[in-house]
Amino acid sequence: MSNEFTAAVTPPDPHPENALAFAFKKDQLLTRLQDEQAQVPTLSDLAGLAHTDQHYLGVCPEHGHCYALELAEETKAPTGLAFHGLRDIAPKLGPTLFGIGGRAVQIVAWGQTHRYCGRCGSENVHAENERAQTCPCCGLMCFPRLSPAIIVRIERGDQILLARNHRFPAGLYSVLAGFVEPGETLEECVVREVREEVGIDVEDIRYFASQPWPFPNSLMLGFTARHKSGEIEVDNNELAEADWYRPNELPNLPLPLSIARRLIDDYLKKHGVL
Repeated sequence: MSNEFTAAVTPPDPHPENALAFAFKKDQLLTRLQDEQAQVPTLSDLAGLAHTDQHYLGVCPEHGHCYALELAEETKAPTGLAFHGLRDIAPKLGPTLFGIGGRAVQIVAWGQTHRYCGRCGSENVHAENERAQTCPCCGLMCFPRLSPAIIVRIERGDQILLARNHRFPAGLYSVLAGFVEPGETLEECVVREVREEVGIDVEDIRYFASQPWPFPNSLMLGFTARHKSGEIEVDNNELAEADWYRPNELPNLPLPLSIARRLIDDYLKKHGVL
């Protein structure tokens, strides 16, 4: 999405009626399902729908201007539209709309949780020229929260380490991931998280790619690494199980839109499976 979408804060004047409206009730996105595809309504589609806050997101060459709307909890979906969890509907949105929707839901959630100044309690206002909330009384500014996290593919020979988190659906496995601690480099985080979760040491840590992951506000930083030493000892507080798998014996995997799946698919391509 980063190559196609141009982020902006200042909206066009007047608001274009055909702009896409990513309208959220909590974390539920208002969409129209048609032919197994999810369509995002326009501002004109939602002209009669009250909203509690609005954020201009920017412009996409394919879809035009985009807005994020915060809807009240009691909002009913207009005829022909329905609320869906962003993660649930991701495959039907496609990568571009999923990416913009992920941006939108994070900005809406940030607006909901930063209505008031954390220092003096006054009501915040939107900054004019940047994505920030400003306190008119004490001047404190707050910006959208991002939580950096590493996600790492570990290989041992032709094997890949996959694990199942307690929160995963039954049978779903993925690569390891964890949040970066204050004062820690990304490489140090990879070493620590792997050691904590499965008890092994890794080497040859290399950057792979990144992905914003709006559940709720992570920035996933992907790495690859090789097994250095140790046998798997699962931290049962974090994981249900973990094991080494060969390319032709993989279990159920994450969504294709996720960086976890990209890391795994890259491994499969290396071994001629994809």
